[in-house]
Amino acid sequence: MKSILIIEDDLTFSRILKAWFVRRKFEVDTAVNGSEVRKKIGENVPDLIICDLRLPGENGISILEWIKKQHPHVVVIMMTGYADIQSAVMAMKLGAYDYIPKPFNPEELFIKINEAFEPKEAKNNTQTGATSGTGVNDENIVKGSSAIYKKLYEFIDLVAPTKLAVLIEGESGVGKEHVARFIHQKSERAEGPFVAVDCGVISKELAASDFFGHVKGAFTGAIGNKTGYFLSADKGTLFLDEIGNLSIDIQTQLLRALQEKKIKPVGSEKEIDIDVRIIAATNEDIEFAVNNGYFRSDLYHRISEFIINVPSLRESKEDIPAFLHHFLKEANAFLNKNVLDFTPEALEILTQYEWPGNIRELKNIINRLTLIATGDYISAEIIPQHFKETQTGMHVVVDKEEKERIENALKLSRNNLTKAADILDMDTKILHNKIKLYKIVL
Repeated sequence: MKSILIIEDDLTFSRILKAWFVRRKFEVDTAVNGSEVRKKIGENVPDLIICDLRLPGENGISILEWIKKQHPHVVVIMMTGYADIQSAVMAMKLGAYDYIPKPFNPEELFIKINEAFEPKEAKNNTQTGATSGTGVNDENIVKGSSAIYKKLYEFIDLVAPTKLAVLIEGESGVGKEHVARFIHQKSERAEGPFVAVDCGVISKELAASDFFGHVKGAFTGAIGNKTGYFLSADKGTLFLDEIGNLSIDIQTQLLRALQEKKIKPVGSEKEIDIDVRIIAATNEDIEFAVNNGYFRSDLYHRISEFIINVPSLRESKEDIPAFLHHFLKEANAFLNKNVLDFTPEALEILTQYEWPGNIRELKNIINRLTLIATGDYISAEIIPQHFKETQTGMHVVVDKEEKERIENALKLSRNNLTKAADILDMDTKILHNKIKLYKIVL
């Protein structure tokens, strides 16, 4: 039985959600604030956490950061009002699996939960944070036809047959893993494994074991041999998603393996040759990270022999109708519905929307609209008001006290992020994200 912790200060809504999940055989607990969250997670770590973005006292962003630092493998889904979509996107950069805008039908949340747990239960290997496969089927992926997307596909075709390491840059939700899979599929390694690793959930303590494996008895809890990500991807492609989340220590170990093309499992004296192509991805300004000392410049140059930038949806609005129809087709199949199309007015609203969460956000709202549609068409009437308004007024949750502390630490350190992070007792990566969240000018 899966366990869920609901973090919500609206007690009526919390009780409704709890009752709904209990009826579906989940083990459910609730909390209303940060201190209660820490107490309950200390007693029992849940499989899934559903957290509201706005909470009394400590906000959901801060609670999310604590959860991901203490228990990086726990799936967290954020609940948010439509005016806070930008903050929800930031939450995903900090480790949230996904977000769901309020108000919502519990069935929508159930869809996301199934998606969150499906990869873990479907894959054959037991390594946390990694999924594998041999590629993607072009028939299942929609392609943009704008000039900017055509240039993207040209770069994919150009670099795929080579041995170059590729760095894929782009905002959260643009589909960087799909691009990585395209490159793998079009390469001479297409018949080999494609192993995708979420660098955001790799702990410093277990990084060596996760990447390089271990032998039985190497450390407390090593009850058997483990094959790491590198060996799992041998003769294939290792995709390192959100590589900017790795600590300096892990970056050093990774660099050594890439330079020597050898790994040594934890507890073993034997070095093993590896033949792996690296594709990395990030939604952060990694050159900024290099210049400020929390991403190794030598590792950056090793993984960025060829750089590809995936466009955001607002950069390619002419492609949005194709994406909308593609995900409508998927939603119909997934929800067993038969919605035919969008009304012209609905299509115009969705095309003009800025899509801060990019393709991921687009897919989410199409699932929602398809679920609640009662006729043959998705009409403007069922599209939330948020999509019909300009995006200039988007609200971002700002903790004024925290912002002031960060600004003071930056002054004391003369804008040295590593020193400022030490002053704040904060991970440098988290500090960088907060600087962007609070729009602090360095």
